[in-house]
Amino acid sequence: WVDFDNDYKTLDIGFMESVLWVFKQLWDKGLAYEGNRVLPYCWNDETPLSSHELRMDDDVYQSRQDPALTVGFRIAGGPVPELVGAYLLVWTTTPWTLPSNQAVAVNPDVTYVVVEVDGRRFVLAESRLGSYARELGEEPEVSATYAGRDLLGVHYAPPFAYFADSPNAFRVLPGEFVSTEDGTGLVHMAPAYGEDDMATAQAGGIEAVTPVDAKGRFDASVPDYAGQHVFDANPQIIRDLKNGTGPAAVNSPVLLRHDTYEHSYPHCWRCRNPLIYRAVSSWFVKVTQFRDRMVELNQEITWYPEHVKDGQFGKWLQGARDWSISRNRYWGTPIPVWKSDDPAYPRIDVYGSLDDLERDFGVRPDNLHRPFIDELTRPNPDDPTGKSTMRRIEDVLDVWFDSGSMPYGQVHYPFENEDWFESHYPGDFIVEYIGQTRGWFYTLHVLATALFDRPAFRTCVSHGIVLGNDGQKMSKSLRNYPDVSEVFDRDGSDAMRWFLMASPILRGGNLIVTEQGIREGVRQVLLPLWNAFTFLTLYAPEKGTWRTDSPHRLDRYILAKLAVLRDDLTASLDVCDISQACDQLRQFTEALTNWYVRRSRSRFWDEDPDAIDTLHTVLEVTSRLAAPLLPLITEVIWRGVTGERSVHLTDWPDAESLPADPQLVADMDLVREVASTGSSLRKAKNLRVRLPLPRLTVAVDDPAR
Repeated sequence: WVDFDNDYKTLDIGFMESVLWVFKQLWDKGLAYEGNRVLPYCWNDETPLSSHELRMDDDVYQSRQDPALTVGFRIAGGPVPELVGAYLLVWTTTPWTLPSNQAVAVNPDVTYVVVEVDGRRFVLAESRLGSYARELGEEPEVSATYAGRDLLGVHYAPPFAYFADSPNAFRVLPGEFVSTEDGTGLVHMAPAYGEDDMATAQAGGIEAVTPVDAKGRFDASVPDYAGQHVFDANPQIIRDLKNGTGPAAVNSPVLLRHDTYEHSYPHCWRCRNPLIYRAVSSWFVKVTQFRDRMVELNQEITWYPEHVKDGQFGKWLQGARDWSISRNRYWGTPIPVWKSDDPAYPRIDVYGSLDDLERDFGVRPDNLHRPFIDELTRPNPDDPTGKSTMRRIEDVLDVWFDSGSMPYGQVHYPFENEDWFESHYPGDFIVEYIGQTRGWFYTLHVLATALFDRPAFRTCVSHGIVLGNDGQKMSKSLRNYPDVSEVFDRDGSDAMRWFLMASPILRGGNLIVTEQGIREGVRQVLLPLWNAFTFLTLYAPEKGTWRTDSPHRLDRYILAKLAVLRDDLTASLDVCDISQACDQLRQFTEALTNWYVRRSRSRFWDEDPDAIDTLHTVLEVTSRLAAPLLPLITEVIWRGVTGERSVHLTDWPDAESLPADPQLVADMDLVREVASTGSSLRKAKNLRVRLPLPRLTVAVDDPAR
C-alpha cells in the first residue's frame, strides 16, 4: 500500500539539492528578492511568517482581549494655526506601539470636527461623535469643521519623545484606508508595526523606528520600558498616559478613554502564542508578478468540491501577496545565498547545486544543514584588498517552500530521473484538507507556475476538517474522539474508512467522529455485503460460476442494476466524487440484500443454479467495484468467490461484461418503491409486517407500467 522503497525525506541531501535548484531558478528569473517589510512575526520562535500561514487553520485566529485606548496628541503647528493646542484623537488596540509613533493618518475625504470639553479641544471624525458621547457629551459644541485634506501637514508633539528628532515625523498624512466604522477616524502610525503604517510613512519620507527586539522586548532606545515584553509593557504605558507620568509627562498626551476590546487575533501555528507585526528583513518570492497567470492555470485543475476552484482557492490566488520565504530558524533547508561581509565591496552569490558549491568552495558538502553549510566561506572576488569574505546568510527556507518543491525533490530533479519527471508531472491527483488551499496546494501552485508555467497537479480533492465527538477540533489532550484501535478491533478498519469517505467531509464539509456514525456504515453496507457472501457460501459453497444469461426476472434485474452501478461508480470515481460513489454502492447493496436475496431465498434453498451463479457473479463484480472503497472486506469476498490471490490485482469490470436493461431496472425500482412505501404506511399505522393486506392501491404517472 505504501512504496517505502521509493520514499523521500525533506532532510535528505538529494531533496535539499533540488530545493536549492528551485530557489536558484527563481533568482535567475528575477522572482526572488530581499526586502524589508512588515510581516506577521512570532516573538517566541523569533521568526516571521507568511500571510498564507495565517489562513491555513481556523484556530490560527483566536478570540483575544486587548486594551483599546483613545489618546489625544497635542497639535504644535502646521497649515492650520487655529488648531495649535488642540488634540488629535487616535484610537489603538496596541498601546505598546505608541512609543514608536511617527505620524497620524486621516482620510482626505472624511469630515473632521473640533469639539471643546473642559477647556480642551479635540479633533475627530464628525461621524464618530456619537461613539464618544460619554466623554464628549451627547450634543457637543462643534467649533470648527475641516475636510481631511485640510489637516494634512499639521504637526503635533509625539506622545512619547524617544524619537523626537526623527526627520519628517509627527505630521498628519493622507490614508485612504482610514475608515470611520470604528475608532476616531484618525489612525496612529507606527511604521515598523503595521503594513499600512509602513507604506504611509515611506510615502511621507519617514523612516521607521524599531525599538522592539527579536524576542518582542523593548530595547534601550525606550529606557522606561527596556527589557519588557511588549504585551507586558501595556499596563505601564497605560498608567503613564493616565497619570501623565514617566515619558508621558514630556508632551502631555491625553488618555480620553480606556476600554477592553475583544477581537479575532492571529496566533502562531507552531507555538500558539499571539503574533505581532514587525518590520523585518526577509527574502520573498515575487508572487505578484505572476499572480494573474496562477489564476489562469487554476482553471486547468479539476477541483472537488468544484466550488473551491473559483471560491476559496481562486479568490486566494487573486489576492496573493509576495511570499516571505526566509525564517530565522536553525533547522531547515538553507537559503543558498552568500554575501560579502564588507558593505564597501558588495557581492551576492546564489547556488543551485552541489556542483556549484564544490566549484567555488573547493569542497563538496555531504550535509546541507547548519552549521555545516555555514562553514563554507571564500574570499570576495570583487574585493581587491582581499580582506572581505563571502558568508552565507543565516536564514533557512520556510518549510512550505520544501513542501511546494516536493514534486522535484522526491526524485532529485533535475539532477536525476529527468525522463521520469517529465512523464509524471503534473501529478494526476492529490488530496488534503481544505486549509491546504493556503498551504500545500498553494505553494505547489506558486512554484509550478513560476518554474514551468503549468499546474503542479491535474485533480485535487479538498476535504473538510475531522472534528471530535464534541464538535471541536480533534485533540489528544481532550481525548474527544473514539479510540481508533478499539474501533479497528470491534468494527474493522473498513468501517472507519467507509465512515470517512461516505461522509460530507469529502464534499468540503466538516465531520464529527462518533461511534454511532461508524457503526451506521457497518449496518448499512459492510454487514449486508458480508451477509450476502456468507449466504452464498452457506447454500452453494463450491457450485457458483460466472454467468449473466439467467432468464429469471430477479436475476436479470440485479445484473442490470449491477451494470448501472458499474457505470455510475466509473463516472463518480473518474471525477473523484468519492462520497457520491459511496452512496451509489450503498443503494446497490440495499437492492442486493433487502430485495434480490430476500426474494430469492427459496431458489437458493432449492439450489437453483441460475440464482447461485447470478449471486456468484454479482459478488465477484461487486468486490471489484467496491475494492477502492472497502479494500479489506472485498479482498475476503473476492478470494472466497474466485479463489484468486487479490481483488486489487485484477481489472475494473468492462461495461460490455454485464447485460444492460434500463427498462427492467426502472420497473423493478418502482416496485421496490411501492413496497417500501407500503412498509412505511404499515409502520405509521402500527400494523405488523405479517398481517395480510387485502388491497393496495397504487397511483403512478404512466398507467402502462
